[in-house]
Amino acid sequence: MAQKPLRLLACGDVEGKFDVLFNRVRAIQKKSGNFDLLLCVGNFFGSTPDAEWEEYKTGIKKAPIQTYVLGANNQETVKYFQDADGCELAENITYLGRKGIFTGSSGLQIVYLSGTESLNEPVPGYSFSPKDVSSLRTMLCSTSQFKGVDILLTSPWPKYVGNFGNSSGEVDTKKCGSALVSSLATGLKPRYHFAALEKTYYERLPYRNHIVLQENAQHATRFIALANVGNPEKKKYLYAFSIVPMKLMDTAELVKQPPDVTENPYRKSGKEASIGKQIPAPEEETACQFFFDLNEKQGRKRSSPGRDSKSSPHPKQPRKPPQPPGPCWFCLASPEVEKHLVVNIGTHCYLALAKGGLCDDHVLILPIGHYQSVVELSAEVVEEVEKYKATLRRFFKSRGKRCVLFERNYKSHHLQLQIAQPGAAYFYVELDTGEKLFHRIKKNFPLQFGREVLASEAILNIPDKSDWRQCQISKEEEETLACRFRKDFEPFDFTLDD
Repeated sequence: MAQKPLRLLACGDVEGKFDVLFNRVRAIQKKSGNFDLLLCVGNFFGSTPDAEWEEYKTGIKKAPIQTYVLGANNQETVKYFQDADGCELAENITYLGRKGIFTGSSGLQIVYLSGTESLNEPVPGYSFSPKDVSSLRTMLCSTSQFKGVDILLTSPWPKYVGNFGNSSGEVDTKKCGSALVSSLATGLKPRYHFAALEKTYYERLPYRNHIVLQENAQHATRFIALANVGNPEKKKYLYAFSIVPMKLMDTAELVKQPPDVTENPYRKSGKEASIGKQIPAPEEETACQFFFDLNEKQGRKRSSPGRDSKSSPHPKQPRKPPQPPGPCWFCLASPEVEKHLVVNIGTHCYLALAKGGLCDDHVLILPIGHYQSVVELSAEVVEEVEKYKATLRRFFKSRGKRCVLFERNYKSHHLQLQIAQPGAAYFYVELDTGEKLFHRIKKNFPLQFGREVLASEAILNIPDKSDWRQCQISKEEEETLACRFRKDFEPFDFTLDD
């Protein structure tokens, strides 16, 4: 019988805003069903008065879900954590301890490290030392059967985590973060690693834990940094995901590589990030290189790498998809992507506002990996494209609007399914009423045909916007539009349901 995935929530800095957090959790559970655990990283307590906490401590209020938290990151909050080995703080709220491993009844393994990095002795009560990290690594990695852990919880980001990956925004991961945490993540190979403290949301592209063609395939790691609860910028502070414990998974299923996997970010800086063990440093590879498995069904915001499915006794070998012949403006891992236009990220696809859009909510559906057209997509990617299409139809309908989808597979570098058989050129249109129009392109074809038709007097009556280059706005204006779209789209965001 297939193992049922665990449904978990992870949260960033709570900073004493317990009511805001738990009311949000209640709303999510009412909409999506109950979750098994809530894992909090960063500062659980803040500089706010204790009145709100007293209501939970005395039982007047109760957390709606079993909640596990990390310890203090500053002297001010050390007083809340009396037992270094962990203890119950209030009903349904448990302090895990300074460091260790929590194994649930399901077999799920969660490694935790409380506090911030300190290289000085004696170590403050709100910090961890190189010895702490070394002891954790030794305790867990000493056996030859060790494959990794399910989840790693730390408050600081790991240093260098942005190497080879998508942009980490304003956080410079070469300067910020902890090299000790990088070392721990390198040794433990968690499937998920959560951190906070930087007051921003960053979901790094998954990275591999093996050297291609030199080591046996291993599972990928997903690093997710979460913002602070109730932040005014509406940055994501709560993350929902599903996971089957590693111990219960078939090896072939566990090591399947997601299509957007990148090189391990810590290998480049092995000397700085390792303790007592030199990490081999392969040649740097470009951020837009991927290894893609046709059967890939792994992980999400995004769903879990532990999603259960029947494994073939002879799994297909990963194949490398066609690579862009030059810089690609749409591969999510590419440095050319204007990340501020990205408004939603799924497992296989993402949404981004169009550059020089016909209207404020002119949005593109794009695959995360590099594909030229819909007919080249795997079944999993097609399924998510359809999910995005259906969701966007509901979104626009709720706002009293209609939408048209079109795709041009003609002199296209990267698939762009626009809302406002491999090798064959075509033009495809899908109306929100269900009609589908398909035209096989044989010779020359206007590259902006779809846009020009929509901008014509007969439809939108904005002929001056037929050329996207004439509609470009400043980056600040684009960021404003993207922020507004994210906020408006959030009630329809199906990625929160998984």
